[in-house]
Formats: sequence, C-alpha cells, structure tokens
Amino acid sequence: MSEPKIEGLSAITLATRDMSRAVHFYQALGFALQHGGPTEAFTSFGMGGSFLNLIAETHGPINWWGRVIIYVSDVDALYRKALAAGIKPEFEPRDAPWHERYFHLTDPDGHELSFARPLRG
Repeated sequence: MSEPKIEGLSAITLATRDMSRAVHFYQALGFALQHGGPTEAFTSFGMGGSFLNLIAETHGPINWWGRVIIYVSDVDALYRKALAAGIKPEFEPRDAPWHERYFHLTDPDGHELSFARPLRG
C-alpha cells in the first residue's frame, strides 16, 4: 500500500455572522460565486482551482474561525495513518453530497483540518 500524499489546498471555509454582507464583500473584490449566495447558510467562491467558502454562524459570537480543506491522494490511507499516530479524527471518512470523500480532525492549536479527495463521476 502506498503512502498517502498531500496534493494541494482545496478550500478554506470561514465563519461569518452576516452572509449577505460577506457575499457582497467578496463579490466586490471579484470572487466568482459558485454556490449559495446572500440568503444561504453556505456559500462558495471559485479562486483558480481552489475555493473560498463562507458558513453562517448565527448563534452568538463566532467561536469557530473556519476550516482548511486539503486534497490528498488517499483519504482512507491518511485516516489510518492519523489513527496509527494517535490522532483522533472527528469521524471516519465519508462520501459527501458535493462529491468528495473526506474526514475532519483538529490540530493541537484548535485549527480544523479537512482531508478530502474528489469522487469520480
């Protein structure tokens, strides 16, 4: 079995208290809206081969900064590698409706990392 490889940054997801204001801000800068919009709970902007995502946080102060999404060659192999190193991911790898296989974990400083791989058609 080959060692999983880190391949690139897929996306960064940032929390926002006001989706309409945030969408207007990023569109004013020239970010291309891909999914969602001012009235949605989740919005995604294309930036080259990566994405800037916004997620609405409406319950009090924003205590969650966001998430970095990293593409890897083999999600399941990296999950097993994390477990073998004593790292406890939040959940086992799963297939998402947005056509990625992924899992999340949190680094020692509280940064959320998502490791993903696009699913084939």
